[in-house]
Amino acid sequence: MLIARKTVLSVRPALARGAAASAAAAVRSKHTLPDLPYDYNALEPYISAEIMQLHHAKHHQAYVTNLNVAEEKLHEAVAKNDVGTVISLQGALKFNGGGHINHSIFWTNLVSPKAGGGELAPGALHDAITKDFGSLEEFKKNFAAQAAGVQGSGWGWLGYNKAAKRLEIATTPNQDPLTGLIPILGVDVWEHAYYLQYKNVRPDYLKAIWSVVNWKNVAERYAKAQ
Repeated sequence: MLIARKTVLSVRPALARGAAASAAAAVRSKHTLPDLPYDYNALEPYISAEIMQLHHAKHHQAYVTNLNVAEEKLHEAVAKNDVGTVISLQGALKFNGGGHINHSIFWTNLVSPKAGGGELAPGALHDAITKDFGSLEEFKKNFAAQAAGVQGSGWGWLGYNKAAKRLEIATTPNQDPLTGLIPILGVDVWEHAYYLQYKNVRPDYLKAIWSVVNWKNVAERYAKAQ
């Protein structure tokens, strides 16, 4: 009996530590809004400070907040073996999770024109774009055409096809993350990304954004993707 009691007593602290660790892990796993690597006005005159503040502090923050809520509900549903709720949460997880992933890439893909925005240096990425699209200008033209053609809201992407070892242009609807390709450049074509400045003329926004593309970041992503 003494042995049994000692065993129980020794297990209880372990269970308590395990529960505390799980709770701490849950707190640590909360998604947070990433800081921008530049000021809200850094991309002017191509993207206004007003757009950047609303886009980052309001829209992206909403995706982060709602993703955390959806994940908390998911954990509760899994613990209760509530399959119906687990299934019903998939849409919210995809939409808000994709919004968080996509915007986290997007912010780093941009940089002030005073800090090298729009300048693609000679190197592996430049060579790959020339090989796969003919030239940088041809790539921009093809990318803009596909991104402008997204119906409603969505994203334009430059991704790396690891199996085919080539760059490809793709689009995704809503906040769907890019799958099948490794994303190296993403451009948000939701109206909140440009409407306050470019109204409903998406092609003008797509023309202007090349002046603030952080090609150094895109090149780093391309190198890691291979």
